Amino acid sequence: MADKTIPSNGTDPMDEALHRLSRKPGVKAWIMLDRSTGAVLKSNGQISSIRPAKSANSDTALPTPTGGSFSTDVTANTDNESQAAQELGSMVWGFMSTAGSLVQEIDTEDELKLLRLRTKKQELVIVPEPKYILVVVHDTPPA
Repeated sequence: MADKTIPSNGTDPMDEALHRLSRKPGVKAWIMLDRSTGAVLKSNGQISSIRPAKSANSDTALPTPTGGSFSTDVTANTDNESQAAQELGSMVWGFMSTAGSLVQEIDTEDELKLLRLRTKKQELVIVPEPKYILVVVHDTPPA
């Protein structure tokens, strides 16, 4: 049964939904990316346990927030956790862009609505929205 809790005064409905998502069984982490730049807007969970951050001096250019700020979920964590979230976000954003181009090449009147990437260890569910991309990482259910 869906959790139909009414958000308390002053609480953003999106934040409430993300909080409920974080409590779902099997959810390891989630990242919200800016749709146009790929910058990490918010995150939750132990991203570095999913994919440890590479060296901070890496030569790869990662998108960084241009107008907003990181959520307290990201900044409260270590620099390693923030770096891991940015690196994973950058990879997912590139993957989304490529997949979106593929869909456009197949049919210019179609659009990408959802991506599921399942591995032996976990599954990434990638949901593109007009202003952001939500990436949810959860345990892969046994086959």
